[in-house]
Amino acid sequence: MPVITVGRQIGAGGNTVGEMLAQRLKLDVLDSELINEVAHRLQLPKEEVEAEDEQPGSLLHRLLMALGSASGEPMIPPETTAWNPPNVAPVFDTRRAVLQITQNVIQEAARAGNVVIVGRGGAYILHDFPGALHVFLRAAEAIRLKVVMARFNLTEEEARRRLKHADENWTAYIKQVYGHDRNLASHYDLVLNTGRLGYEATVEAILAALSNRKPLT
Repeated sequence: MPVITVGRQIGAGGNTVGEMLAQRLKLDVLDSELINEVAHRLQLPKEEVEAEDEQPGSLLHRLLMALGSASGEPMIPPETTAWNPPNVAPVFDTRRAVLQITQNVIQEAARAGNVVIVGRGGAYILHDFPGALHVFLRAAEAIRLKVVMARFNLTEEEARRRLKHADENWTAYIKQVYGHDRNLASHYDLVLNTGRLGYEATVEAILAALSNRKPLT
């Protein structure tokens, strides 16, 4: 039951590659939006969570049930939002509850298997998880800039600011929470340049690494 974590630079195609991998391998995808949704649901009273109309077999439903969201009191304060630090001096303590839920969600998804986990420090949370493949995607700044401009319909200057802001925030998040530099290749099993390879070749490289891994002896 494959477990693949995908760390990425903004504009390097992490979500796209994650979705392509999921389609090829028939896996679930756990990304930031789904983690935010789980965190949001866990703020709700039992009756409201049970009233949600998600499919019983969906990843969201399974995570909510496994984390005990349909019983007891809300797990985090209603005013708490997803951990999104400012550019300077990110505030960690006020987001501790959501951070714990994020870690629990990722760990539970990995235990269930058959999942691609995009972002949120999956490689660090699951660094000791047996059999997980940890991938990091990067690309040249010029390529990432074009992707961000097209995706968000921004001018070059606006996209450059968003790129800088995201790079600093994501790096600060991993540094403060896990004490690591997310850009170091040694944290991952595979580091791939999507700007040079393209998405299709990137997916093929990950699939080859997944199928050719050998157990440690």
